[in-house]
Amino acid sequence: MRSGLIAEKIGMTQVFEPNGNQVPVTVLKVSPCTVIERKSQDVHGYDAVQLGTQEVSPNKLAKPQREYFAKKNLTPCKMLKEFRVSAEHLLDVGTLLTAGHFESGQFVDVAGTSVGKGFAGAMKRHNFGGLRASHGVSVSHRSHGSTGNRQDPGKVFKNKKMAGHMGHVRVTKLNLLVHSIDADRGLIYIKGSVPGPKSGIVYVRDAIKKAARA
Repeated sequence: MRSGLIAEKIGMTQVFEPNGNQVPVTVLKVSPCTVIERKSQDVHGYDAVQLGTQEVSPNKLAKPQREYFAKKNLTPCKMLKEFRVSAEHLLDVGTLLTAGHFESGQFVDVAGTSVGKGFAGAMKRHNFGGLRASHGVSVSHRSHGSTGNRQDPGKVFKNKKMAGHMGHVRVTKLNLLVHSIDADRGLIYIKGSVPGPKSGIVYVRDAIKKAARA
């Protein structure tokens, strides 16, 4: 299992293949990711690498953070993310990873924070059908209906699907196809959509439930 990458979602567009097929793709911008720290089974109990990206001025960091990077003799980074890896894929501190870490035709998993929708009703949030349009129903056409019973059990069960906050949660989409790579500009073109808004941070890794190649 290799390390993943930290990327920024630029937005969606379309590309045309030589046979004329139109393919919707999401464009991800990958700034060079530096290995900040490596963790091994012997010392930490698991194998992982910590990546950092988006260099930032030391003056914008708290003193403990400045000392953390100074101790490693590395430029401070705004974004940090740890990826579990297998022992044979541990990388040395200071190693740079770019968009060329992935290749066209492979499958990846992309994780990010979904777009927040604010407070939403049961029909929008959980795809409820709502109440009837007539026959005695007035005012409450889009309500979720019965919430619970009366004396028995005398409460509303936990996890009851009701109106509430929608979106802005961690979402991982599995088995997305890498359509193409533009290593010179640090761009990855993912077929289909990925979680999150424009300019949102996402984490890309090799697919763990599918073969690496299409």
